[in-house]
Amino acid sequence: MVAEHRAWASINLSSLKANLSVARSAAPHSSVVAVIKADAYGHGMIPAAHALSPELKQDDCFGVATIEEALTLRRAGIGKSILLLEGCLSEQELALALEHQLHCVIHSLYQLEMLVQYFQANPDTAPLKVWLKADTGMHRLGLNKVEFAQCWNELKDRQYVTELVFMTHLACADDVASAMTDGQVALLKTFIADLDAPSQSVRLSIAASGGILNWPDTHFDFVRPGIMLYGGSSKIGEYGQSKGLRPVMTLKARLIAIKSVAAGESVGYGATYTCQRDSCVGIVSIGYGDGYPRHAPSGTPVLLKTASGSTRVSTVGRVSMDMIAIDLSDCEGARIGDEVTLWGEGLPADEIAALCGTISYELFCQVTARVHFIYS
Repeated sequence: MVAEHRAWASINLSSLKANLSVARSAAPHSSVVAVIKADAYGHGMIPAAHALSPELKQDDCFGVATIEEALTLRRAGIGKSILLLEGCLSEQELALALEHQLHCVIHSLYQLEMLVQYFQANPDTAPLKVWLKADTGMHRLGLNKVEFAQCWNELKDRQYVTELVFMTHLACADDVASAMTDGQVALLKTFIADLDAPSQSVRLSIAASGGILNWPDTHFDFVRPGIMLYGGSSKIGEYGQSKGLRPVMTLKARLIAIKSVAAGESVGYGATYTCQRDSCVGIVSIGYGDGYPRHAPSGTPVLLKTASGSTRVSTVGRVSMDMIAIDLSDCEGARIGDEVTLWGEGLPADEIAALCGTISYELFCQVTARVHFIYS
């Protein structure tokens, strides 16, 4: 029963699948890499993978960051193709990737050397699909033009490579006013133009969530929806709901105390908030120990559900490890045990993130194991 939990996250898997449909509708001619790294952005990787697996088509796959994430999926019975977005970082990881039929990114020459040497030593190993990652301006991971050509020339005719996919990552896809995205796409095309690859045989992956929603010219053969699967926005100043996305996580807690605080008295650590009038203050059973952001300022909205309906009220004072305080002065009928929504249905995580100077990705990923997850 929900009533047993002081803080819980309701995960709506139907909304997760609906958000995948939004990605498909935005890029109808592209295959999908459904990104479920970082425990599905804090939503639970295994439940997310089981929910999404029936929705993936033949050329689709899951995207994860680490070999450990991929092996967790395989142990859970996920048989769909899996792409290692950071590639293999050691020969041991490469051996595991091949054993479990993973797709691998090559973003550095040491990974190329490791792959070639492994297959020279193990010629009977089953072949794999390789994604060559170009650095077109993000300057995080990726090959420069010379390195990219070197990888292509080394791998294009190798029998142990079933396919080479070209990819890059956009640095400013969340900003539709930026000129950088067009520049990155143009640069990737120069990488390809310098190769002896027939243009019709080259398959490209450029767009993650920001590219999918904001830059239709970047869709190409594979798109990589991440935050949009979970209902979050990938555009500055925009909420996911405005793009037809549904919140997947609704984070809730309970009202556990109600106090009268006189005008001029302060609330919370550091006495950072002073009541300007005689006030009614509620204490809610969630804090930064549960993943609610400590830097959420006074005035951050929460949604209080009472017998008469749901009402927006505001936080007051600093966030504690286990509790936050909210102003109930204009909210009649509040009772101990009432539900409080921190973000999700009725209160966009993007809105809370903007007030906290962060992004919804971080809010989702910071929810701790102390919060009880309920899947529906």
